[in-house]
Amino acid sequence: MGSFQEREPAFSPDGRWIAYHSNEGGGDNESFVSPFPGPGGKWQVSTGGGEFPMWSRNGRELFYRGPDSKIMVVSYTADGDTFRPSKPELWADFQFAAVGPFDRAVDIHPDGQRFAALKSAETRSETRLDKVTFILNFFEHLRRLAPAAN
Repeated sequence: MGSFQEREPAFSPDGRWIAYHSNEGGGDNESFVSPFPGPGGKWQVSTGGGEFPMWSRNGRELFYRGPDSKIMVVSYTADGDTFRPSKPELWADFQFAAVGPFDRAVDIHPDGQRFAALKSAETRSETRLDKVTFILNFFEHLRRLAPAAN
């Protein structure tokens, strides 16, 4: 084992690839992809820093937390044992919380179009958020709104 760390593994939707981040270059963490279960090559998909890789369910994009805690996206193609990532692009100019070295604070929705993310303290508005809404008997309420078709 090397003197570097590999963390936050994530399987591709088809199970053939695994994405993770590593500090193996000696600097910032970068996101990588390797074939699973191996053997094979390794492809760096991030530039300038990349952590917490997340695969879109459509099998064409890989997201990660990039520099300044913004969501980055890489399109890719996979042919046999070859992985071809595109150049990383900013997916959203939204800064989410970097709550710790082992906490993602973000996850992709199954539709691949939305994220759930904790906002960074720097991007939160000064509006006081002191209300909580509880929905009791949610599924009963849902059945009333959208009854099952016969």
